[in-house]
Amino acid sequence: MSRRRIKDYRGAICVVTGAASGIGRSAAIRLADEGARLVLTDVNADGLAGVTQECRDKGVTVLASETIDLTDHEAVAAFGERVVAANGAPDAIFHVAGNSAWGRPDLLEHRVWRSMVEVNLMGTIHVIEAFIPAMMAARKPGAVVMVSSAAGLLGLPWHAAYSAAKFGIRGIAEVLRFDLAPYDIGVHLVCPGAVDTPLVGSIEIAGVDRSNPEVAKTAAQFQRHAVTPDQAAESMIEGVRKGRYIVYTSPDIRLAFAAQKFAPPAYKLAMRLIARKINKAAQGVLP
Repeated sequence: MSRRRIKDYRGAICVVTGAASGIGRSAAIRLADEGARLVLTDVNADGLAGVTQECRDKGVTVLASETIDLTDHEAVAAFGERVVAANGAPDAIFHVAGNSAWGRPDLLEHRVWRSMVEVNLMGTIHVIEAFIPAMMAARKPGAVVMVSSAAGLLGLPWHAAYSAAKFGIRGIAEVLRFDLAPYDIGVHLVCPGAVDTPLVGSIEIAGVDRSNPEVAKTAAQFQRHAVTPDQAAESMIEGVRKGRYIVYTSPDIRLAFAAQKFAPPAYKLAMRLIARKINKAAQGVLP
């Protein structure tokens, strides 16, 4: 396995997807504080413009900032070509962009399944295709960071569509960590648990009215338990610096994943309790 890795981001070319908000925005700002040269993208033009200006105000170079839909293969490929042609291969990719939707399988519409796969999984593949070949050819220490989720490790109830994509990202990372090691490119799988990002307020829950008081109460409990985007970004960047393969943003996910492997009865009980809590919150809300 590769022993060389990025420890100092000053002057490093870092691509950050999902940079307009949440963990991606926090990561971009933290990398700016460390003197990285940034390539930023997001589907949210206004948010992207804001974080781009904030990074430039810190005196760092933003090499590129473009509004791109990562499900558009041709657009992502063209973006990668422009970035590499103008600046050379990136030193690090922080692929944070994604979306989320939950629901029981009898309530999930086909469009939701497709959206989860197209945005989270195919978006990841498009980013890999756009940048990793150039990084391999450059043969310099690098990092590929892919944000999966606790739902990419655990069988969380109501997360089937989301997990379809997030487990897929985990599978890609598990292979690439060996494929890219001879090129001194480290692969890092970030598996956040609860993070209080704008995504919390926009998650679609199939068949559930988000304005219902019981649902709002459960969402508030989630937010109280969640870490901040800044904390999650710090865990991610420090995890890469320390060469960790799986990067956790909160200790509960590390514990749950360990229970899945080493204490199956405890893991099974925990998933059943979570399912019971979710189903209770949904009582009287579902059609």
